Formats: sequence, structure tokens, C-alpha cells
Amino acid sequence: MRTHYQMPDMALIEMGDFAGAVLKHLRRTPIPQLSLAGGFGKISKLAAGHLDLHSRHSSIDLVVLAVEAAALGADDALQAAMQTANTSQRALALAHAAGLPLGDRICVMARDQARTLLPPEVAVEVWATDREGRPVGHADFA
Repeated sequence: MRTHYQMPDMALIEMGDFAGAVLKHLRRTPIPQLSLAGGFGKISKLAAGHLDLHSRHSSIDLVVLAVEAAALGADDALQAAMQTANTSQRALALAHAAGLPLGDRICVMARDQARTLLPPEVAVEVWATDREGRPVGHADFA
């Protein structure tokens, strides 16, 4: 069973679009645990290897989302629909409607990207949310 606790306000740092800067800082000043949370689109950018998540510097890659959905069992029609979706949220909704845990897979990929920049003693988890702030994906501490 997962135990929830209230973090002190000082434990929360809003990183905005600059995930790379936060991760690089933690390489020099490690902490025991890092929880990354953000909208699915931003988390998908991190999963694809982008460290600056601002729309001027990186774009959501719908092809990557479709490829990852294919690894979860998406057929050709679903992959094509995802690649032509208007937003990452729409691509995610299509995957979820097909019963595919794409949100979790993208969070695992984002966690793995973060791990490449952090010292091994920093445990990382990642949460992705929809536009209403509801969780749509999670990768537990690793």
C-alpha cells in the first residue's frame, strides 16, 4: 500500500520548462528523492530526451507516442490516428481508449532520461497529469 504524506512547502520547487537545469543542479547537489510531475505533453518531451521543455525549444513527438503505443500493442490504425492527433492529450486518450497504459510507459521513459543525469543515489519518480490535474501516468521511484 502506498503511503501519502504532506511535503513541507520548502520541499517543492517548480521547475517549469527547465527540467534539464534542475536535473543538472541535482547532479552537483543530490537529494535522496526526486518527484517530477507535469502535464503529459511536458513529460513526453522529457521522455523523448528533451531537457528544455518550452515550446520554443522542443516539440511533442506524436510519432514517438505512436511507436511506444505500438510496443504496448497498438495496431496500425491506432498508431496512424495518434500520429495525426492535434495534441498529446488526444493521442493519450486514443491509447487509453484502447486499454493501453501509454501514460505509465511515457513516465518510465521520462524517469529513465532523468536517471541518466542524476547520481545513482537519487531515487526518481515521475507523474504525468491531464489538463485538469488528474494523474494519467506514473513511474515509481527507481
